[in-house]
Amino acid sequence: MNKWSLFRLLRSHVNLSYKRSPAFDQNRWAKVLMYFGGAFFALYLIIYGTAIGAAADGEAGTIISLMVVILPIDFLLRFIFQSTPAMMVKPYILLPISRYTAIECFLLSSHISGYNFLWLAMFVPYTIIVIAGGASWGASLMVLLSSLLCIILNSQIYLFFRTLVNRNVLWILPGIALYALPYLPFAFDSKGKLFKKMLDTVQEHGADWWMLPAILFLLAVLFFINRHFQFKYVYEEISKKKEKELKKVSDFKFFNRFGIVGEYLKLELKANIRNKVMRSRTIMSLALVVAFSLLVAYTPVYDNPMMTNFWCLYCFAIYSVTSLIKIMGQEGNYIDLLMVHHESILSILKAKYWFYCVVLIVPFILMLPAVFTGKFTLLMLTAYMLLTAGFIHFIIFQLAVYNKQTLPLQQKITGKGNIENGMQIVIELVALLGPGIIVGVGYLTVGLTTTYIFMCVTGLALVLTSSLWLRNIYNRMMQRRYENLEGFHATR
Repeated sequence: MNKWSLFRLLRSHVNLSYKRSPAFDQNRWAKVLMYFGGAFFALYLIIYGTAIGAAADGEAGTIISLMVVILPIDFLLRFIFQSTPAMMVKPYILLPISRYTAIECFLLSSHISGYNFLWLAMFVPYTIIVIAGGASWGASLMVLLSSLLCIILNSQIYLFFRTLVNRNVLWILPGIALYALPYLPFAFDSKGKLFKKMLDTVQEHGADWWMLPAILFLLAVLFFINRHFQFKYVYEEISKKKEKELKKVSDFKFFNRFGIVGEYLKLELKANIRNKVMRSRTIMSLALVVAFSLLVAYTPVYDNPMMTNFWCLYCFAIYSVTSLIKIMGQEGNYIDLLMVHHESILSILKAKYWFYCVVLIVPFILMLPAVFTGKFTLLMLTAYMLLTAGFIHFIIFQLAVYNKQTLPLQQKITGKGNIENGMQIVIELVALLGPGIIVGVGYLTVGLTTTYIFMCVTGLALVLTSSLWLRNIYNRMMQRRYENLEGFHATR
């Protein structure tokens, strides 16, 4: 069997694993939403591709010079919406094939993903317009192919950094530095003359014949670098390399006063500190909270009242939304033990709720000095904190009823091709868009002060009644416990 036949066989195996997933039926709604989002994104790309083509004035290489903007945006979108591709190589380890073959096939799959080709919605209209503007066919088609290869190259850069970030979150700093490198001229020339000169040079040579082989060379180099790292880390996980023993174990005795809920609070804290997956997610989420809080509170970027309120809301909401979207996924690793104790799941839900409410103190404290400078009001910060603690948590905790996929605590490279539950996306959209709609409607009708009071009352009411709706979630989970258990077992 040649490599092409093997590649097709492995692709068919991946598709079959998706269809056999316990979440496949629920995932149909997720696919509809994904296709809708992709069509909306493609529409935006067409608009921007047309605008850039009209401004290019027949210069085919203009789009190549704009890669300094396009590639960081692409990387950010991948980091938000994509995860590291699961390398399902374990079943093929003992087969008489090259040890790198299975990994190579899965890496090639990332080259031909639909998301990469979605960027053609920008590049094709741009190419048509610059040809109509007088650019040669050969140069324009060369730029079109080079642009697409830049996106594929960016997918390999993303894979490289995402793999390393999953092992140590500090690897995000070299990634940021890489995309910030083209903007280095601003350090020597605040007016941007050096930066503009650099863009003009790239635009002038963007359609040259050597651009295509140069990108292909970089793509080949990154492919073999990724192959090495993927192979190394996959075999580390498969061989179950022994973890270092902890030298010191924190007891968190302060939580003993809360009884069984306090014990699960300890478990939540220790899981976020010790387990690689949860630790990386926690650090990244808190970093986003800090970055957005400082940006909104201490810079004039979002001085518009509506935008200030919009981003202030998500400074409070982003940590809970990014962390709780997979609620109970980690507990799926030991869900059987939790089920044998009376109402232990309810105690876990209470512990999680208290934990994520306490985390809201972080953005509140970060933005509190802006209250003293007059940019925000104390009522505004209190309203957003209570709305997040009450309304958003009430919505996002509903996912505990429907989530039934086990998430690994340490393992990140190998996997079983888990598919997201379509209900997750629906509930997440309600949690994200619902508060924004409340603020927007209130701003346009009754004013912000009355809206803040309504948010405080609504949020506080849901906080005070949290024991009631958490028990309702627990009862609905128990009604679905056998279905959920089957899903947790199948996705371990």
